[in-house]
Amino acid sequence: MFASATTSFIRKAIRSSTAATSYNAQQQFRSISITPALLEKLNVQGLADKVNLEGQNVLMRVDLNVPLSKDDDVTVTDDTRLQAIAPTAKFLLEKGANVILCSHFGRPKGEIIETGKNGRLNPVVDPLKTILGVDVKKVNDCMGEEVEAAAKSLTKGEVLLLENTRFYKGETKNDSTLAAGLGSLADYFVMDAFGTAHRAHSSTAGVTDYMKLSAAGFLLDKELKYLKGAVDKPNRPLCAIIGGAKVSTKLPVIESLLEKCDTILLGGGMIFTFYKALGYDVGKSMLEEEYVELAGKLMKMAEEKGVKLILPPDVVLADKFAEDATTAIAKASEISGDWMGLDVGPETLELFKEEIGKSNTIVFNGPMGVFEMKPFACGTITVAELMAEATDRGATTIVGGGDSVAAVNQAGLGDRVSHISTGGGASLELLEGKELPGVAALSEA
Repeated sequence: MFASATTSFIRKAIRSSTAATSYNAQQQFRSISITPALLEKLNVQGLADKVNLEGQNVLMRVDLNVPLSKDDDVTVTDDTRLQAIAPTAKFLLEKGANVILCSHFGRPKGEIIETGKNGRLNPVVDPLKTILGVDVKKVNDCMGEEVEAAAKSLTKGEVLLLENTRFYKGETKNDSTLAAGLGSLADYFVMDAFGTAHRAHSSTAGVTDYMKLSAAGFLLDKELKYLKGAVDKPNRPLCAIIGGAKVSTKLPVIESLLEKCDTILLGGGMIFTFYKALGYDVGKSMLEEEYVELAGKLMKMAEEKGVKLILPPDVVLADKFAEDATTAIAKASEISGDWMGLDVGPETLELFKEEIGKSNTIVFNGPMGVFEMKPFACGTITVAELMAEATDRGATTIVGGGDSVAAVNQAGLGDRVSHISTGGGASLELLEGKELPGVAALSEA
């Protein structure tokens, strides 16, 4: 962490900010360390060694939050998260267990929504059948008599998919009624949803109170070892590439990484808050005015610690936030008027190439620009390509965060990085050194 005085200043300043923002500083900056015990939790292999799972129901918390086609709100456009649960699910099935899959889908906020990204889990049924190679039965609730009857009817090696857990408001409040309802379906629990492990919800933490044993799945186990190992015991030099729109969501991870990294490369919309701290005009670019002073403090601390915190020297500008915008390239210090920065520039990418080329461990979290729009995708795609090149020469490369993963897959480079994390917020919190409730709740090994 920073020296205590600076850390105190950052926490106090963010807590006292009166600007309207969804950023909960007190929560984001709580200092909770991941202890070695979190890497000594029971895993699914250990569970199988302790218990004969044949014919047993195992509730498996997974993350089925896949993107759906904008054309029909039904077709899964990226099955990365579905593929990620396969090793654990297939292992359990091979042991003769019945696998009861449990997941939220979007943010329905306690409402029952039929279709779309906050709706029922129906769109994942057929892809799961293909990936797992078995039939997948689905129920339209995640607790209650009908669900309990369906769970009891399972015999051996069957798969049952429960409905969106967030159709219940109590899910995100770690409601004991929902936790008990889920717990009534099985005697054993496997947590394999790294993307929600940082949340103390009914289906990630509370449910473990109603299980004989709770274990980490292969995916969760791998995520913990890769992400924690990468920053705690890296093959140096360690380089972190941090992007994304809001500096407010990335301040804690940058703070933590300053203690661990040799180089930090910044991109995305958050860079304009740093530019403002340097006294630059940022035009109409995204700016979080209330964090300008804190951005300046981070740059000062990086300098004092000898960590290279590198801002893009040039950016791609646009006259409007649209794919058909007029664009221009400008030095970071020369932005003005109604122009807005939507990607990093070519000089930046040459600089990033040099820094990534020197590094043996590289973590990439957050896009460099508005990569969903083709004119502003070059920065993110190029970083993905540089990650692949680094992997080819033997570096350890880790991609974390939903948008980063989407960009790497979009570039067709998913198989050319060492590890793709399935968690966004969970990846960040693990990199920050925070405790993950969904891991802490598991049985000891």
